[in-house]
Amino acid sequence: MIVVTGAAGFIGSCLVSKLNAENFNDIVVVDDFSEREKDKNLEGKKFSQKVHRDDFHEWIAENHSLIQFVFHIGARTDTTEFDVEIFNKLNLNYTKEVWKLCVEYGLPLVYASSAATYGMGELGYDDNHSLCEKLKPLNPYGESKNDFDVWALAQERKPYFWAGLKFFNVYGPNEFHKGRMASVIFHAYNQMVESGKVKLFRSHNPDYKDGEQLRDFVYVKDTVEVCYFFMHHRKDSGIYNLGTGKARSFADLATNTFSAAGKEANIEFIDTPEDIRDKYQYFTEAKMDKLKGIGYNKKFYSLEDGIEDYVKNYLIPEKYM
Repeated sequence: MIVVTGAAGFIGSCLVSKLNAENFNDIVVVDDFSEREKDKNLEGKKFSQKVHRDDFHEWIAENHSLIQFVFHIGARTDTTEFDVEIFNKLNLNYTKEVWKLCVEYGLPLVYASSAATYGMGELGYDDNHSLCEKLKPLNPYGESKNDFDVWALAQERKPYFWAGLKFFNVYGPNEFHKGRMASVIFHAYNQMVESGKVKLFRSHNPDYKDGEQLRDFVYVKDTVEVCYFFMHHRKDSGIYNLGTGKARSFADLATNTFSAAGKEANIEFIDTPEDIRDKYQYFTEAKMDKLKGIGYNKKFYSLEDGIEDYVKNYLIPEKYM
């Protein structure tokens, strides 16, 4: 059996869909299952068992002999939450326990890290292990992810195979429940439908024009392809960036969202909220040499193709992956 934590969430549920498409149906889905809105993410999917996240560590101890692979995708991902204890509990300490159990029972592990570990990008976006201790994340979420990466690298005892994936700006189906944390594409589409225009944050950095802030936007279908690759690769353990390697502007994002819906672009700029203004990334771009260097050769969706697929096949018909 294959374990997927965070299985009712965005990336986790898309990973379950990918596994089903590859005829893997003996899947144990782990989450807290309390958000009823997330139930739709698992509708129609094949899995053998549901386990509450609070019972997961005990469940592994009792069922480890049946487990083939562990995908630990679940995490608290709210970048506007500043209660450090929440992240210490749900991200850092919880993942440490998953790691220790995978070591004890000889289980391969892929876990979700984040590009939020890179902070303002002062040291670039290179997934070189030697840089992890030097990174300065901008919020408790990013700190919790980097703290675990640093801890994992320092461990003498590691799973026989493990990979931490630094997800960049992921967008795509099954993010309906994420509210403020949903992708800019999701918000742009809904604004377009409701008002005929899209609001983007004005630049508060003289080096960037309004709408020209740059991010590495990666389609969720690509992220689960990489997860699936590692399930079979099971060597070259380490921390890997997971983006496209190509930064694109928010203006490009908005324009392509309008285009995919067959509408003329209408963009309005608003001030970046003060609570995130001084912690706002103006540029992110994954260095992808490391992943390609171990043999991953699938082409990533371009921003144009990813948005077109997302808008036409999921947002307009309100379908889930």
